[in-house]
Amino acid sequence: MPFAYYQNLGQAQKRTYDRSDAIVEIPVPGAGSLSTEVDAVAQALSRDDRAAVQRALQRLCDAMTAALRVAPVQLKTLAARPADDWGELQGLYQAGDDDNAAQITVWMRTAQRRQPVAFRTFLRTFVHELCHHLDFELFKLDDTFHTEGFFKRESHLMHQLLGAGEGG
Repeated sequence: MPFAYYQNLGQAQKRTYDRSDAIVEIPVPGAGSLSTEVDAVAQALSRDDRAAVQRALQRLCDAMTAALRVAPVQLKTLAARPADDWGELQGLYQAGDDDNAAQITVWMRTAQRRQPVAFRTFLRTFVHELCHHLDFELFKLDDTFHTEGFFKRESHLMHQLLGAGEGG
């Protein structure tokens, strides 16, 4: 069942939405070998070491995009989440172009208390933003929508990563 905003989409967008909704898994070849990277992210986050989180997350991202044979993504890990009356921003995906690689930005501390976020929350934010990248690069979708299929793909990736590591 499409989400409510589906009715506001044009016909081409609806076709893209429907294609996205039909894709429910993203098998990552060799996902079991990612435990070192997953654990490194968890350990760096528990130490509240932004630079170490950045390095570990970039290694994890590089390994995943290489395994899936898609264009790499530049990771940017920042401190406290930006917040306003609209809420908190946890992650951001910016598609690449001819001159720049795609970029994922994640924030590792809560906006209010400025404490490191829980590992699983942080990892899910990264995976969520990576799914946007994969919509374009792996599935060749014209747009990236939050469909039920999108969230199933996100959960499928999380299951593979958490099965690969002990963090969390």
